[in-house]
Amino acid sequence: MKGLWGNRDFRLLWTGETTSMLGSMVASTALPLVAVVTLEASTFEVALLTAVAWLPWLLVGLPAGAWVDRLPKRPVMLLCNTVSMAVFGSVPLVAVLGALTMPYLLAAALLGGIAKVFFTLAYRAYLPVLVAPGELLEANAKLQGSESATQVAGPGLAGLLAQAFGPVSGILADAVSFGVSVLCVRAIRVRETVVPPVRTPLRSQIAEGLRFVAGDRYLRSLMTFGAVSNLALAGYQAIQIVFLSRTLGAAPGLVGLVLATAASGGVLGAALAGRLAARFGAARAWLLCEIVAAPMLLLGPLSGPGWGLTLFVLAEFGVCVGVVAGNVLVTTFRQQYCPPELFSRVNSSMSIVNYGSIPLAGVLGGLLGEVLGTRETLWVAAGVSIVALPLLAPYGKLRDFPVRAAGRPPLARPLPT
Repeated sequence: MKGLWGNRDFRLLWTGETTSMLGSMVASTALPLVAVVTLEASTFEVALLTAVAWLPWLLVGLPAGAWVDRLPKRPVMLLCNTVSMAVFGSVPLVAVLGALTMPYLLAAALLGGIAKVFFTLAYRAYLPVLVAPGELLEANAKLQGSESATQVAGPGLAGLLAQAFGPVSGILADAVSFGVSVLCVRAIRVRETVVPPVRTPLRSQIAEGLRFVAGDRYLRSLMTFGAVSNLALAGYQAIQIVFLSRTLGAAPGLVGLVLATAASGGVLGAALAGRLAARFGAARAWLLCEIVAAPMLLLGPLSGPGWGLTLFVLAEFGVCVGVVAGNVLVTTFRQQYCPPELFSRVNSSMSIVNYGSIPLAGVLGGLLGEVLGTRETLWVAAGVSIVALPLLAPYGKLRDFPVRAAGRPPLARPLPT
């Protein structure tokens, strides 16, 4: 084996995460299908599932970043995946007992979301421990590529499971996938060097991360753009299953097939990221990805039943290409730009704004879907996505991302894949 595939610990991380992400992608379709098909939930209640899953970024995001910076990352990841396995494993059990309700489903989404906050912060800080600085772009491309592949397989698998065994079976598959991830992470041999925590109040440590982001024009712009963009994308996705299932009359299996086909654009985006960075420069390539992706959402509300679903597939396929390629590039930028001792706090400071807009989007998407209709709400979300593009202005004259923050020694530039 060559490159990162010859790195045993990276292979274990990749295997565990790919399995877990496949389960999560199955669950992302299965949860709203359970709500729609089994519990006969309203459009607002279905959108609320998206809202509560991301609400923990607002509730615990900032203190989580400070706590994760103090702790070894691998044990945090193990604990989070164990909690997620237990939470989502309880849903099919409660369903078998005939006691599953919408409040229970919302509670499971909320607890799973809390575990995800801590896991995401630890996971992003742990990756630079496993690979060399020059391998970060390749590592992120491989992880984003596998995540995109699971976005292709997940909805289709959720649809098949729903047709064969009922929608709740997809949530059981998610619980099993977290168990596989626990086994893989436990087998990783590399141990990070943990710097003894400075005895300063948690509030001061949180403030340090906030000041770093607020004082950096590149991170500040990235955070603002992410918040508005996520508001549009999450609002769009919060009602897409209701739109496909109820407005267009698609069966659960067809819903899964449509979402899987659309998500295959992410696999292409991950494969293109390194090539685009080598050809145009990383910052310029990222801008190109975002500028191309946003207008693609306009095709979604033009779709109709039957072959009209092709427009919906094209819309999300184009968005997935641009968003995933852009995520590979911008994630590598943050990992190389931010001080390691502040990394989780910087990430949580940005994420509370970036991801904090997602629960708001879920609520707004549900409300607008009830008041205006699902098709009209898709138009609104597409328009917001385009309005966000001028927020990228600080990167407009850059060919490559800056490689170090002020007052920090320069890092090696990543090699394009």
